Amino acid sequence: MQEMVIYGVSFDMVGKQPIVLLKTVDGNRFLPIWIGHPEAASIMMKLQGASTPRPMTHDLLCDMLGELDVKCTQVAVTELRDNTFFASITLNVGGREMEIDSRPSDAIALAVRAGAPIFAAEEVIAESAIEFEQSEQESEDVVERFKEFLDNVTPEDFAAGDS
Repeated sequence: MQEMVIYGVSFDMVGKQPIVLLKTVDGNRFLPIWIGHPEAASIMMKLQGASTPRPMTHDLLCDMLGELDVKCTQVAVTELRDNTFFASITLNVGGREMEIDSRPSDAIALAVRAGAPIFAAEEVIAESAIEFEQSEQESEDVVERFKEFLDNVTPEDFAAGDS
């Protein structure tokens, strides 16, 4: 497993679907994961520090875990199967670790609220991540190339077995 950070939430220009971009902490590999609009809004709102008058679903889940004295210790993108990403949420319940199956979008939305680290399996990164080599001077150019990539990419570009 490699630790990831949220690089941002964007939209693919072809299908107008939201994409959460995870970046390896120790490198320049980016993992794009297509997610739903509500989950994208939930992640973006928390990242931007916005709040709502009433709790949204992920806020409610985080609040419930807190009231039950359960801590979300990490989330992980565990697998890519048939063009679908899978994830897990690790909870600490009274000193016992418990792993719960999840969609990556829900796991990430919970992680940003709980302050939990995000990980991705090596196999998922090897299969689906995009790597950009760069020096400090090329940083802006890399961002532009990545934006251009996002403007043209589709989920089918990451179909298992495609080259």
